[in-house]
Amino acid sequence: MKRRLDPTVATARNELRAALAPWLESGDTPLVLIACSGGADSLALAGVAEYFNRVRSDGTRALRVGAVVVDHGLQPETREVSVRTAQAIGELGLDPVIVKGVTVESGHGLGPEASARAARYAAFAEARAETGAELVLLGHTLNDQAEQVLLGLARGSGTRSLSGMPVANTVATESGQRVNLLRPFINLTRGDTEHIAGVLGFEPWQDPDNSNPRFARSRVRTEVLPYLEAQLGPGVAKALHRSAAILAADADFIDQHVDREFARIARESEEGLLLAERDLREAPKAIRARLLARAVVHCGGEQPTQERISAAETLLARTGSAGPVQMSGKVSVWRQVRGKTGREYGNLVFKETAPPGG
Repeated sequence: MKRRLDPTVATARNELRAALAPWLESGDTPLVLIACSGGADSLALAGVAEYFNRVRSDGTRALRVGAVVVDHGLQPETREVSVRTAQAIGELGLDPVIVKGVTVESGHGLGPEASARAARYAAFAEARAETGAELVLLGHTLNDQAEQVLLGLARGSGTRSLSGMPVANTVATESGQRVNLLRPFINLTRGDTEHIAGVLGFEPWQDPDNSNPRFARSRVRTEVLPYLEAQLGPGVAKALHRSAAILAADADFIDQHVDREFARIARESEEGLLLAERDLREAPKAIRARLLARAVVHCGGEQPTQERISAAETLLARTGSAGPVQMSGKVSVWRQVRGKTGREYGNLVFKETAPPGG
């Protein structure tokens, strides 16, 4: 008698199939890697992905599925957890299964969580390069998305940040390597993945940092969201997830408009990247701020804070200093007083190094 498929596992399989549709329909058999920490979310993802790794009656597979297990080395037991996790995943038939040890070093303006994420992404990129994998799958859930939105609200972030984690994105590491990421379980709850892990016979590791009040995300997870659910009723996490999806669509639309405007008004010169003051003044404030940020990133900087963007906007008023204003990533912006030909005037200049005399 055929065993009935657990409804939550079936739902998770459908979510994974939908997220992987472009690769499943490609006609090839690409390799994808599951990023696995040993927690319930990633083990559930590995267990569900195993279905697409099975050899079919015609001798083919829908996908080749492997895994990369990252040992952050932040607790004494993590090495043992990584080895045990790799063994459990290997028993599913996933191949290759790679264990990557990383060193998490805070600095360069990064806190411990951001430093761990950077080290993790570097490990993903290395694993992708070693195996030729198309992409890396992450086990983030609806609850992770809700936490991300709350953290963005607390920081006073804009539309893009409040849209949370994208289903798919590409990240670049400090070494310049790039890796494609996919979050197929973003519509499932943490309770769903815990249930799936139990149904599939896994024994997930409980990372103590997930409840460590030292970290803002942990406080949101263990204190803030439960408090909101208790005071406002159940469903707060799902409501935040819906808000993120709405804001993501809005941010995508705005970014497309900014892309067109930036291509229209930006031009390279010997002096640096130029944006015409007149075009910036005429742009709606939401677009102007994004154009200024885009110029900074284009010159090799990081996404500037709202404070830095506001400082750059004061240059357009022509009532004070012509700059320079330090943005981020050693990128400065200043008001062009006179071009080298004596004819250029009326631009903001963006450059990675400080201007002469700046």
